[in-house]
Amino acid sequence: MRSRFEPDRQLTARMVVTMFLLGLLYVAFIATLIVLLKSVVLVVVIAAGLLGAQYWYSDRIALYAMHGRLVTAEEQPRLHGVIDRLCATADMPKPRVAISDMDLPNAFATGRNADHAVVCVTTGLLRRLETEELEGVLAHELSHVAHRDVAVITIASFLGVIAGLIVRFAFYSQLLGGRNRDQNTAAALAIVMAVSALVYAISFLLIRALSRYRELAADRAAAMLTGKPSALASALTKVSGDIARIPTQDLRTAQAFNAFFFTPALGPGTVLANLFSTHPSLERRIEALAEISAELGEPGSRAS
Repeated sequence: MRSRFEPDRQLTARMVVTMFLLGLLYVAFIATLIVLLKSVVLVVVIAAGLLGAQYWYSDRIALYAMHGRLVTAEEQPRLHGVIDRLCATADMPKPRVAISDMDLPNAFATGRNADHAVVCVTTGLLRRLETEELEGVLAHELSHVAHRDVAVITIASFLGVIAGLIVRFAFYSQLLGGRNRDQNTAAALAIVMAVSALVYAISFLLIRALSRYRELAADRAAAMLTGKPSALASALTKVSGDIARIPTQDLRTAQAFNAFFFTPALGPGTVLANLFSTHPSLERRIEALAEISAELGEPGSRAS
């Protein structure tokens, strides 16, 4: 699919490198599991089944987890109107449109390709943003679809998911059945857990490195498409400030999908937000948008 979103060769290169490294890691991981568990069929069937589910049903899984539902133009004329204009400008297929009835102000795009993409916004976001600000946020999400990085992140996150599941399975298996197992079985489970934990850690770092760059790339693509980087900067500032006032319990519910969100569901001062964030800092994103505003010569713009 070719769209009028500004191409980003650095993003493409980073996606290729990330997928190549994760692919090597995945092959080594599966080979290790086969050797340790001594069951080629079991490991391959489970791994292929989980990967297929992640790839084909990622949009449904994300919408279900975030309490999202598809909406028609009659139900949400303002939202559909903005997306219609942006898709026409970008010359790209219109994704399905969804609403999540959450006060947390955010948005995300998901789906394996442009023809099966979904853009979802929360009611909290719709209530807080002016139309120009909403346009900037939605252009940001549509750029993820146009650049195909949504599909890459979806597939890349699979390895971390399966590694994490295996760590939990091995841990609870040791706890619940440790007394009934011989030393060889216990040692094999311990090695599986250690290898899975290492794979999870490596995939975690690779995905976050890619995710931080792709957010800056999406900000730039959205600003260039709309020609209003200051509106996107205003939305970022407003959403980030309001997220800090969302109850911690609500933030925890959404944190599993941080890599897909417009801005992370983490409050200020969180150690994880600084060390392992899926997004660049607000200051870095605002600074980049200010540079784009100057580049475009946007009249009366304020990136703050």
